[in-house]
Amino acid sequence: MRRFGLAGWMVGLAWVWVLPGSAQATLPSPVPRPTWGIAGTVSSVVPAGNVVYVGGSFGYIGPYTGSGVPLSVTRGSAVVRFPKVDGSVLAAASDRRGGYYIGGSFDKVGGVARRNLAHVRANGSVDPAWNPRANSTVDALAVSGSTVYAGGYFTSISGRTRRLIAAIGARTGRTTGWNPNARGPVGYAGVYALAVRGSSLYVGGEITFIGGRVRHYLGALNLATGRATAWNPNASGVVYALVVARSTIYAGGIFFSIGGERRDNIAALSATTGRTTAWDPSASGIVDALAVAHSTIYAGGTFSSIGGQERNDLAGLDSTTGRATGWNPSPNDSVLVLAVSRSTVFAGGLFTSIGGQPRNHLAALDVGTGLATAWNPTTDGDVRALALSGAALYIGGDLTSVGGVVRHNVAALDATTGRPTAWNPDANGSVHAMALSGSTLYVGGFFTSIGGAPRTEIAALDVGTGQATAWNPGGNPPAPCESEKCPAYFGVLALALSGSTVYAGGYFTSIGGQPCNHLAAIDATTGDATAWDPGLAGPNSYYDYSFVDALAVGTSTIYVGGRFTSIGGQPRDNLAALDAVTAKATGWNPNPDGNVLALATTGATVYVGGSFSSIGGAARRHIATLDAITGAATTWKADARGDVVALAVSGSTVYAGGDFSSIGGRTRHSLASLDATTGQATAWNPNIGGSIETLALSGASVYAGGSFGSVGGHHQEGFAVFPLMP
Repeated sequence: MRRFGLAGWMVGLAWVWVLPGSAQATLPSPVPRPTWGIAGTVSSVVPAGNVVYVGGSFGYIGPYTGSGVPLSVTRGSAVVRFPKVDGSVLAAASDRRGGYYIGGSFDKVGGVARRNLAHVRANGSVDPAWNPRANSTVDALAVSGSTVYAGGYFTSISGRTRRLIAAIGARTGRTTGWNPNARGPVGYAGVYALAVRGSSLYVGGEITFIGGRVRHYLGALNLATGRATAWNPNASGVVYALVVARSTIYAGGIFFSIGGERRDNIAALSATTGRTTAWDPSASGIVDALAVAHSTIYAGGTFSSIGGQERNDLAGLDSTTGRATGWNPSPNDSVLVLAVSRSTVFAGGLFTSIGGQPRNHLAALDVGTGLATAWNPTTDGDVRALALSGAALYIGGDLTSVGGVVRHNVAALDATTGRPTAWNPDANGSVHAMALSGSTLYVGGFFTSIGGAPRTEIAALDVGTGQATAWNPGGNPPAPCESEKCPAYFGVLALALSGSTVYAGGYFTSIGGQPCNHLAAIDATTGDATAWDPGLAGPNSYYDYSFVDALAVGTSTIYVGGRFTSIGGQPRDNLAALDAVTAKATGWNPNPDGNVLALATTGATVYVGGSFSSIGGAARRHIATLDAITGAATTWKADARGDVVALAVSGSTVYAGGDFSSIGGRTRHSLASLDATTGQATAWNPNIGGSIETLALSGASVYAGGSFGSVGGHHQEGFAVFPLMP
């Protein structure tokens, strides 16, 4: 099976700001739709005038472009208006008229139904006549004359049986009669590499039979008949890359013998006999990509040595000797695809640095020095396809955004345009909670540096510069938890401000220079923990841990939610009200039977979300309202089928987010607005494809962050902004 690498913790796609089409006509008109978004998870949002601060687990902010984009080879910007691809682009080939054939795993291109194959014309439109409809992933493309050859995992194209490989009319989109009928190992069969030379199509992949003959991982087909030629290198393992240079076929993959000789993962084969030449660079790992320029063979993949030299994942090899040249960009992760244009080698893959510079998954390298050029169209995901056409380079992959900026775990966005500002504290770990006071943004999470300074789990950032202030309480997590009942994250999970005090909750055992079990009050000036100490305790066995995940400030009370069994000197399960002066538990005791994950207060009412099924003396599933004096559940009932982890209240509307499938008596996926009087869900229905982790209200907007991939059926991840309900 074709290898698909992981890009560390950074997953995904980008968000855009929308009001989903499922919203009813009675709702307010959509807010403006900025085209920038975040790739990853947003766990905390703080709106502040013209700026929105976001924290979470992410590494990139950029425009939503879809998974395939044509870029200028000189500027790195998009060269034409292009149709956005919903899915992954894994293969691309120039149509020699300024457009591209693209293949991969997708179902729409520019809003037009296209299943895994499409033709994008030079003007950026989707070719209406070209629609082959492959029933599974397309992983390789090659163009020869009036024919497009496609390889992958499919078994039919245009309703005709075609196993792993097919020929398609370049103008008609119709499958031709050419049918090599490839097969491979059961469950693993696929074609991953195609190259044309003369009257032959060279084919690499996980194949054992093609064109009527047994061929192990590599073969050649007659372009006219589809029959296998006598060319038979008989590779011992999968071939992922092929490139032609005059009378030589270069092959890369994961094998130890080919063409009758011992060769480790890379080889040069006679285009006539299929025998290996003397050329033998011997790669220490997988070779995924090959390109040829003059007397140099460029090889990319996942290896640490090749051509007799230490080379990390990318190298230039002498086409005569097979020795590695001095060209050494040294990427920090795998290179999956290569293309060469004059004095530049374009590389795509999983890396985040290459050629001596930070580069997210895509780079242009000088053919002489191996250094990265200034060309830098940063992407949010892996690049797996490159196709040159004149002054343009089409890039595709497991991505949804090209041309953004790197931001690690915390950022500031322009509230009007959605674009990131220059503010960049660059946290080295996740940010789960934020609270703003004047010119200071307090942040909590699971990091050890932020704002250019060492800070453990909690810090104060200057909103002007993004630099950490001198305030430094420091946090200390307990030993790692290995239970399903553990908190979702370590470190500081919740923050709340009251006057000159910062309240911090989470999963730590000391903070502000004092032992504090998961909850503390910290002086906003000195960073020292105050004498306020509720003495939280709870299940702390190897398989069951206590934590604080929600805080809310009342008039003279601090409401605390999470997982615990005693606090403030009293037995309290998972929810308590503490005196803001003495830290003693008040008589308020709703006694939920499950974790409390969200809190909000409005005068006489406390709104609670979590994983409970009873609270305040009544059956309430995952969401409830409690009397702020007695702790009893009110008659308001909005039972959710799934956890509620975020709450926000505006007038007669309660916004609830989490990981649920219904709430307030209606089907609602992870986000809903509820009538504050009846508890019933309103007609507002964003239909989130994933989970919501945070909600914030400001002006006329509702800000929602989380871990999701769609909103209202449209591709979108991590963050969305909606108009406030009237």
